[in-house]
Amino acid sequence: MKIVLAVLASLLAAPGTPARPILSPAEAAPFTAAQYLGYSGTYASPIADPWRPGPIRTPRHPDFVADPSTGIQEAVNAAYRAGGTRRLYIAVRPGTYTGTVFIPSGTPPLTIFGDGPAHKVNLEFTVDATITPAQWAAQVNADGRYTEGDPAWPMFQSCATKTTATAALCATVVWAQSTDLQLKGLTITNTLLDTVDRGTHQALALRTDADRTQLENMRLISRQDTFLANADDVNRIARVSVRHSYIEGDTDFVFGRAAAVFEHDEFRLVSSRKASGGVIFAPNTHPLFPYGFLVTHSRIVADAGYRAAPTGHLGRAWDQGASATGYLPGSTPNGQLVIRDSCLGAGFDTANPWAPAATTARPFVARVDEGRDLNDVNHNRLWEFRNHGPSAG
Repeated sequence: MKIVLAVLASLLAAPGTPARPILSPAEAAPFTAAQYLGYSGTYASPIADPWRPGPIRTPRHPDFVADPSTGIQEAVNAAYRAGGTRRLYIAVRPGTYTGTVFIPSGTPPLTIFGDGPAHKVNLEFTVDATITPAQWAAQVNADGRYTEGDPAWPMFQSCATKTTATAALCATVVWAQSTDLQLKGLTITNTLLDTVDRGTHQALALRTDADRTQLENMRLISRQDTFLANADDVNRIARVSVRHSYIEGDTDFVFGRAAAVFEHDEFRLVSSRKASGGVIFAPNTHPLFPYGFLVTHSRIVADAGYRAAPTGHLGRAWDQGASATGYLPGSTPNGQLVIRDSCLGAGFDTANPWAPAATTARPFVARVDEGRDLNDVNHNRLWEFRNHGPSAG
């Protein structure tokens, strides 16, 4: 028993291995929510700008109310037209809301919250990134919810007029470009789910593009690319806070460029469409910025299929935009992620929990030498610290 414990302790101790790097307490010290959410501005010249999001408060008398007969987009449009700087509130009555919701830049600070348990307030739509922009436009706007002159029309047009072969990251149920957005108590599902093969079928539930986005008590469900925590301006920092939420998928289902903090959340890897090799996180961090994703005090679990055959991966770098060139150190985004103080359930490959990069297939390798640079652009920067559970050792 002593030998077994010693082996496990060595696996969990810094610096770990090139395939499974572990931070020391001193190395882990800067990786806190305050640091990840503490800077705004450009990646080239970050500005100290502490953002300390507290619990999302909801009023008894909201500014707008959405129900299944009126829909949510109309309430968002009304909030946009109201203007001003005061935070506005949209209460969403229990029910099922079918279709997309676009929240444009320029919307006042907005809180959209479920007026009931999250599992009873359902926003859902079926959309696959493999369709053409024209097909996307016809499908998303079949009911005419987006018309010229409406606040969200430019967002719709930006995708409808794309000249690319596919709709790509436009394939989302809820898309937000507004700063200071709060979402609470909603279930958002891209219902494509298991209707397609295990191939590349991006099907986003939620995409956020702007700074200071806050999610609380949310349920985000899809298979590939469930939640895109994005920075629409590739040169500027966008911060995201996610608390007490549930996110489900099978491929890169938490991904993007944002500086994002996940606290007290549950991430669930499912095998119903893809029975092996699934991946949870795919950060796409600017190569010279030290803060991508932080996961803390959370649960990372897998379903029975993965528990029976543990091939799941915690994450991988995205390496977006490098399919033609290959990874270019210092130029290509180099995903940054720390998972700390969290429970890692069964179902994951404990020897190789990190997969090769998504776009370039760059092999995962981390520095384990004394005095290592945690932001060396020639190596991966996906790390663990003080985790527990069946897949932690």
